Amino acid sequence: MTDNTTRLDHVVLWVRDPVAAAGFYEKNLGWEPLRLAEYTEGTVSFPSVRINDETILDLAPRSMAARMRMLPGADASAGHPVNHICVSLPADDFDALRARLQEQSLPVSDLSHDSYGARGPARRSFYFGDPDGNIVEARHYD
Repeated sequence: MTDNTTRLDHVVLWVRDPVAAAGFYEKNLGWEPLRLAEYTEGTVSFPSVRINDETILDLAPRSMAARMRMLPGADASAGHPVNHICVSLPADDFDALRARLQEQSLPVSDLSHDSYGARGPARRSFYFGDPDGNIVEARHYD
C-alpha cells in the first residue's frame, strides 16, 4: 500500500478461543488467519484474520482484558457490547456465505433490502453471529 488516505485498519473483537474464532472466519468468510502459529507458541498476544489487503480483524482473548491499561477503564472493555460489524461482499460471495451458514444450521436473519451503509443503500443484507456472540452483517451493493 503506497497511499496514505484515511481508512479502517483493524477492528478488535474479544473472543473466548482465538484459534476457533480464526477458524470460523476462515471457513465462513474465507479470511486468511494471521499469526496463529505464533499465538499458539505464545510469542504474540492474539491472532488476526485478513479481511483484505488493508484491513484485519484482531481476535483478542478475553483473558487479555485485564492488561488493557491504555486509558482508565479500558480493562473493563472485555465483553463490552458492540452492536455489529459489517462486511461488504460481491453478490456471489454473499449468497455463498448465507448458504454455508445455513448448511451448518447457524441462525441467520431475514434479508433486508436497501439498508444504508458506507456506499449508500445495499441491495441485500443479513445478520449472523460468530461463536463468541459478536454480530456480523453481510451485505452487497451490486
